[in-house]
Amino acid sequence: MEYENLLVSIDGKVATITINRPAKANALNADVMMDLESAFTKLGENNEVRVVILTGFGDKFFVAGADIKEIATLNATTGAYFAKKGQGILSVIENLGKPVIAAVNGFALGGGCELALACTIRIASKNAKFGLPELGLGVIPGFGGTQRLSRIIGKGRSFEYMLTGDMIAADEAYIMGLANKVVEQENLMKTAVTMAQKMCANAPLAIKYCLEAVNSGLNVGLEEGLKLESDLFGLTCATGDMKIGMQAFIDKKDKPDFKGE
Repeated sequence: MEYENLLVSIDGKVATITINRPAKANALNADVMMDLESAFTKLGENNEVRVVILTGFGDKFFVAGADIKEIATLNATTGAYFAKKGQGILSVIENLGKPVIAAVNGFALGGGCELALACTIRIASKNAKFGLPELGLGVIPGFGGTQRLSRIIGKGRSFEYMLTGDMIAADEAYIMGLANKVVEQENLMKTAVTMAQKMCANAPLAIKYCLEAVNSGLNVGLEEGLKLESDLFGLTCATGDMKIGMQAFIDKKDKPDFKGE
């Protein structure tokens, strides 16, 4: 897969997408968003790929934000369409059916922060900073930031950072659960790959249903969430991978060879 704004590579079961606009601080514009939608859709359909890592080019910017020149031209109608389109693309990432690890290598601001929030896991370098400064530009976050940030770090803290525009340093992000790990910049991709490989050792259909149970369950009441969990558990019990995993445990094999079936 070749894109103007992305570098895409596949190593075994792990794919890596690097947003490659260093001259623009890896900012998101319409072309980048279309490339991301295409790349994630194709990787989602690739049964050989089990985990995707998303990062930015260089050691300063994950994604500095959206393209302000594009946003400045919007009105009420085009603005709502712009936000819904962006939300749809980030929903593709969130609901890929495979884990997506954001390797946040620097500033993740505005749309960049929202992009990281849509990922399954966030690993941050020590120089990483998160933030949703849109209110200082006269708009609100439009790619899901108001919804996902509050679900991850809570309502009060989300209000604090959105209403002040303050950035969240990597260590703070870890304490509040926004970042799963914080590592030295030179260890960022190695840490992401190591985590991805651990995930690849598990049954891909079980991973898919686990992601669905959590993502969908957060949007419903407990009873409905429990019903969803039991239904998805039942689906895993009908897979060949379940038989492989259970038999490997009985036979005391260390690494079952899951087929994704």
